[in-house]
Amino acid sequence: MPTVERVQVDTALGEICVHIDGSGEAILFWPSLLMTGDMWAGQSDHFADRHRVVLIDPPGHGGSQKLTATFTFEKCAQCIVDILDHLGIGSAHFVGNSWGGMIGGTFAALHPDRVRRAVLMNCTASVAGARQKVEYAIMLRMARLLGGIKPPLTRSVLKSFLGPTTFRTRPDVVAYVRTRVTGNDVASCSWAVRSVVPLRPDQHALLARVTTPVLVVAGAEDTTFPNHETKAMADAIPGATFVVLDGVAHLAALEDPALINALVEDFLAE
Repeated sequence: MPTVERVQVDTALGEICVHIDGSGEAILFWPSLLMTGDMWAGQSDHFADRHRVVLIDPPGHGGSQKLTATFTFEKCAQCIVDILDHLGIGSAHFVGNSWGGMIGGTFAALHPDRVRRAVLMNCTASVAGARQKVEYAIMLRMARLLGGIKPPLTRSVLKSFLGPTTFRTRPDVVAYVRTRVTGNDVASCSWAVRSVVPLRPDQHALLARVTTPVLVVAGAEDTTFPNHETKAMADAIPGATFVVLDGVAHLAALEDPALINALVEDFLAE
């Protein structure tokens, strides 16, 4: 992933690695659990000719400092503020996927003066259900026993991220996600998983405070967060727009970059 600059930023959750390209009105991108900033390479390539694109390696992932404890969503939102302050950016657009989408909602509610427009993708405002808690607890236990996310665990993680269309027609995306997932430091990422899954707060009441324009995006093939759950998140945000996209699952921006680029571009231009 070509970038102009890689910067380590001291934040509320340790040093966070950000990749910066382009100039102009800033857009920050925060990915899903087990993913890093280069998940957004297709968006960086598209927007960097007219925007300052900031791709975030989230806490405990990629080039960011390893995690040693759980965190709150409020601390994640403070990380975004710390990044903006370090880069001298007053306010920016924000695009997040899954964990990033949830944090984008928290950020918009708590720091309305720092966000312009927000695109929240493949995410939820609900607490994790019993089944999801059990599934992720088993995943973490297996990862520790295997010494990482390795077969047969890899296949189940891929199926939670990608849909049948991608498995059938986008082998490069499947290969990328497999490489990224298996390359994680399990000890560090497990703290993020615990924070984002079993400890996840209900944010519906908080999101009622959002005043910035928001677009909420769901993938029709997303099995991690059913579309009705993502729609409930959109319904909690005053004036939010909600769309469901065919042919993509939980990592829509990675699965079909051109589709997401056009969607985000139209939304930012409104």
